[in-house]
Amino acid sequence: QGSQYTSHEFTKVLKDKDIKISMDGKGRCMDNIFIERLWRSVKYEEIYVNEFQSVEQLRKSLKKYFNFYNHERPHQSFNGQTPAEIYYGKNQLRLVG
Repeated sequence: QGSQYTSHEFTKVLKDKDIKISMDGKGRCMDNIFIERLWRSVKYEEIYVNEFQSVEQLRKSLKKYFNFYNHERPHQSFNGQTPAEIYYGKNQLRLVG
């Protein structure tokens, strides 16, 4: 975890608002593997390859990317199907490998 997420100031805000902290403190790579993989895709497929002129431009780009990621981008782990196809049951999940 980054120091910004483990700092006393940040964790105090969460605790004061009764928000559960999901970090286990051990820093195991498998704790949030699906989210880590998602953010890797976001960074390498959208953020690093574009030059944003404003926060608003970045927000619009991310909104468009997440729509693409969920509804158009084939996922290897879903045998080429999209998350939306799996979630909404348009196709049956056939595990790869």
